[in-house]
Amino acid sequence: MATSPARLLGIGTALPAHSVSQEDAATLARQLCCDQKEQERSVQALYRRSLVESRGSVLLGPEDGRSLLERQSLFGPSPTSTGARMVAFEEHAGGLAAAAARKALSRCAVAPSDLGDLVTVSCSGFFAPGVDVGLVRDLGLAPGTGRTHVGFMGCHGALNGLRVARGLCAARPGSRTLLVAVELCSIHFQYGWEPERIVANALFADGAAACVLGPSTDIPGVREADSWSLLDVGTHLFPGTEDLMTWKIGDHGFVMSLSAAVPEVLEGSLRPWVEEWLAHNGLGLSDIASWAIHPGGPRILSSVEKALLLPRQACTVSREVLARHGNMSSPTVLFLLERLQARHAPLPCVALAFGPGLVAEGALFG
Repeated sequence: MATSPARLLGIGTALPAHSVSQEDAATLARQLCCDQKEQERSVQALYRRSLVESRGSVLLGPEDGRSLLERQSLFGPSPTSTGARMVAFEEHAGGLAAAAARKALSRCAVAPSDLGDLVTVSCSGFFAPGVDVGLVRDLGLAPGTGRTHVGFMGCHGALNGLRVARGLCAARPGSRTLLVAVELCSIHFQYGWEPERIVANALFADGAAACVLGPSTDIPGVREADSWSLLDVGTHLFPGTEDLMTWKIGDHGFVMSLSAAVPEVLEGSLRPWVEEWLAHNGLGLSDIASWAIHPGGPRILSSVEKALLLPRQACTVSREVLARHGNMSSPTVLFLLERLQARHAPLPCVALAFGPGLVAEGALFG
């Protein structure tokens, strides 16, 4: 007997207590990265073209008259070790993840003790026992709650997590699964004159998001129309693109490389896969009413729009989240879905995100 699709019962998001304007972030970057006027002008232009206006970071203290360099707790003129960055991750990741999880659970009135499984997602830090064990303890999950961690997958990690959560719900009919994605990208900022790393510094930020998946909306206060069904997930590895996006562990933090060719690959190769995937579900591009495109950066969004022949308004929510919060890596797509649901966006909806591989991940909601 076919099982009913898992439904997205509740979404919650969480941000660090303090944020920074992009103008102030550019000032700090010029201070730590540049020793020539030409370099300073390049940094200013890169930060402006990011279309980010503000971002949160767990490293920031309150705005109390101090400079941004004095407000943050990790970076200075000397390189910061990977070990010190992992200490920061262990200190801050759990609290942010728990805050997002509590919101998701409260929005669908699911008790933590009723969860069968927990899926955690992160690519920005490692420690054990990890965030998953902390969530079991801090949320009051049953000791027998299954735990699965999706690690080091990059910006599409939450969609990988949805695939796992969907499978767990199908394997245990009637059970509910909590998915939590948390990233502290700011602990890996790399200062010094490395233009590719400066681009990453200009885009990435910290955040957490969570969602509860379950078989149906037999929950008081949760309307059927507000709980989207996760109909399908898809993935595509673009051949010969392994070097275009990488995320590696260095002596002074995790180091990202992002080739300028990524938007070109998406523009030229994304549409055939999306069309084939949708066709398996009896749909075409014109049938999709809403889009949740991960805002990897302005060029990523414009390339996806060109590839799929989407009107600019299709990525309105993506640009809003990028401007207000930056690219938070894996949690970002759940921020998009939260906004779309709050605005009663029409269905079906497709979520897309991209990560090292080069890989595209998709989720279809109806």
